[in-house]
Amino acid sequence: MPQHLRGIAALLIVTLVWGTTFPAMKDMTGYLSASWIVLCRFALAGVLLLPFMWRAKWNDIRWGIIAGAVLFLCYVFQIEGLALTSSNRNAFVTGLNVLVPPLLGVLMGARLERRIVVALVLALAGLFALCWEGSFTWGRGDTLALLCALFFGIYVKLMETTTRKVDKLMVLTASQIWTVAVCAAVWLLIREVPLGFAERSQDLPDYVSYIWKGLQMYGLNLVYLGVVATAAIISLQTWGQSHSSANEAAVIYAFEPGCAAIFAYFWLGETLAWNGLLGAALLISGMIVSQWSTERPAAALAPE
Repeated sequence: MPQHLRGIAALLIVTLVWGTTFPAMKDMTGYLSASWIVLCRFALAGVLLLPFMWRAKWNDIRWGIIAGAVLFLCYVFQIEGLALTSSNRNAFVTGLNVLVPPLLGVLMGARLERRIVVALVLALAGLFALCWEGSFTWGRGDTLALLCALFFGIYVKLMETTTRKVDKLMVLTASQIWTVAVCAAVWLLIREVPLGFAERSQDLPDYVSYIWKGLQMYGLNLVYLGVVATAAIISLQTWGQSHSSANEAAVIYAFEPGCAAIFAYFWLGETLAWNGLLGAALLISGMIVSQWSTERPAAALAPE
């Protein structure tokens, strides 16, 4: 098989695995907070990628820290949104991130291309159909998913610059992952863990017991997310994109919400009504149209 076809096959596997992350995380959101899920997932992946940090240059690490901080916000918004809406709906709204980089380009002075206008119309129509339940319904979970899409789009735009300023891409990737894990740990200490004098003796033991039980209950999910969906898939994605064009990759990635819907059906029993199916089809169409260009833009390294 030619290297180009192998690259395409690798990206198809990446997209399929990304689709499984929505139901895998949705399964846990009723018990564990977003910060704990992010911390466990990225700490595991960080340990596996730690060898790439050996003798790393500060410039590579510095850009990884900046990108990782943005990526942390993406995952927090995504998982917090998952706790408040369905896995299907969250996946399709989050998939709108492919529209953000070209729109940011417009804000920076670029010309608004016809394909972006068409993509926006399709995306808005898709959102309306997806959220129509006798009347248009939009909840806090949808807003958080949209914020995730916004920040991931910003992250992609940021990566266009950082990938050209570093010497080793895997150092950039590993430092990003460690930054996400550290941010999640700090966020936990500030917002969730009971550390007050009175709380330490009363609430902290119960809190630790509660979290430990959750880690045992969802250990397999967390290992899967950390080892497979983060560490392994980042490496596979990087290799796949080195043997295919960015446009080909973007079109393949646009099918991630569809993969998420399929896995949500078998994993969680979630289904889409006719309007949901129509909205999903319109959203995917908008995502594909937004990337249909003859130019070769820079690609992101890390998955959703």
